[in-house]
Amino acid sequence: MNLKQLDLSRRTIALAAAMIGTVSLVIGAHAALNMRAIDAAKAVSTDQITGSIGQSSRLALVIGNGHYPDASAPLTQSINDARALSSSLRKNGFDVDMVEDATKDDMVRAVARLKSRIKRDTVVMLFFGGYGVQAGRESYMLPVDAVIWKESDVRRQGVSIDGVLDMMKEQGAKAKLVVVDASRRNPYERRFRSYSHGLAPISASDNALILSSASPGKVVDDGKGEHSVLVSEFLNNLNAKGSAESVFNKTRVAISRASEGDQVPTVSSSLLEDVHFGEAGG
Repeated sequence: MNLKQLDLSRRTIALAAAMIGTVSLVIGAHAALNMRAIDAAKAVSTDQITGSIGQSSRLALVIGNGHYPDASAPLTQSINDARALSSSLRKNGFDVDMVEDATKDDMVRAVARLKSRIKRDTVVMLFFGGYGVQAGRESYMLPVDAVIWKESDVRRQGVSIDGVLDMMKEQGAKAKLVVVDASRRNPYERRFRSYSHGLAPISASDNALILSSASPGKVVDDGKGEHSVLVSEFLNNLNAKGSAESVFNKTRVAISRASEGDQVPTVSSSLLEDVHFGEAGG
């Protein structure tokens, strides 16, 4: 091989190496751009997920107790009411935990589940349909396995509505909504002298809105329809949308007018938040 051929071979090799290097740089740059694009897409996805988590959540605990051993007949409306209300609340963006014919343990566990999920931006709703009793100026939801013979039994075996509200407050709930359909005659009222009819006033302190089926100390008779009067009117107004205060107050007025004043529900409000039904986020 002469010197000219050797020089040509070296130039060929150098040129090939330069071309290979250029191609490698192009491939590397393309790969880097792809990685940047993937990282950017991940960042956007993370922002969207974080944004959805940050939105206000809605939780509801719905309890319908109908089959009490001490009662002469089951409260069929309470079960129907709980199911219908749960369905409607889900359509309004609530994550609903529904419990039927709950024992004391069932109710305690349900309240504990609710407590574990409440955050600072949570709108929380409690519904109870069944028998309720007041003791010591406090209203109690009665589980189906309650054995009530004296007032102390109510405090020991019932679940305090005020206690659940206090728990919501301690957990920092954004707003608290309560509907209590328990102002009915029950099989326990003649068992102890200190018994008081109906429910005690439920305090709506610290950003709460409360609807009870009758005035404090009053009882109402169950109708013969599929749903109680309270829940029937509440569902009508809930499905028509609007602010929570508007729905609660329209329900109170409709029942009062329909019964010609025989049944006047109580609405207590200290809401500071603008809570609306029909809008999953507000």
